[in-house]
Amino acid sequence: MTPRLDIAVHFDLICPWCFIGKRHLDTALARFRRARPEVAIDLQWVAHELLPDTPPEGLPYQAFYERRLGGPAAVAARRAQVQAAAHSAGISFAFDRITSMPNTRRAHRLLTESASTGTTGALIERLFTAWFIEGQDIGDPAVLARLATAPADDRTGDELRQHVVLAARPTMTGVPHFVFNDHVAVSGAQPPEVLLDRMLWTTRTQSVASAAR
Repeated sequence: MTPRLDIAVHFDLICPWCFIGKRHLDTALARFRRARPEVAIDLQWVAHELLPDTPPEGLPYQAFYERRLGGPAAVAARRAQVQAAAHSAGISFAFDRITSMPNTRRAHRLLTESASTGTTGALIERLFTAWFIEGQDIGDPAVLARLATAPADDRTGDELRQHVVLAARPTMTGVPHFVFNDHVAVSGAQPPEVLLDRMLWTTRTQSVASAAR
């Protein structure tokens, strides 16, 4: 019997920690596949709308966060924290380029359509990059259409089976959240070493349980 590793990643495209978490997962998956090439991996992305009431045209980005966090100083402090954490993931956020806080519903629906083309991981990467680094409005249908046909940069490899499902309400607020084989969970943008450890532990436990039957 071929050993399996099912991974569910709960995320939203407007969450900077989810971008960091995705990059760390890419690194962990590459290491895992070198260590356990015989394991079949199924990667499911569970898309959450953290701000489902955002209007389709979006909201002014800077003003939104100043109201949410309590002013410019609080926003600057939070961004400095995120930038420091992003360094190890090879990300440099360009918050000053972002003008609109988008509604992510259209982008998530675009992702659900990508499984048949085998470009899910690459498209998630493009969407994160477009908003957080290039300042593009990923709530704009014209932007999404352009990103959907952009050249792929799939950091996890073309052979990995990936797909996206839309989360049912109530929305999970603690993202990113990783679940391995439906019972081992890790919350937050954990480093690759933590994610790899959970993957290896999960598959070892599965092997022991199968051998005991």
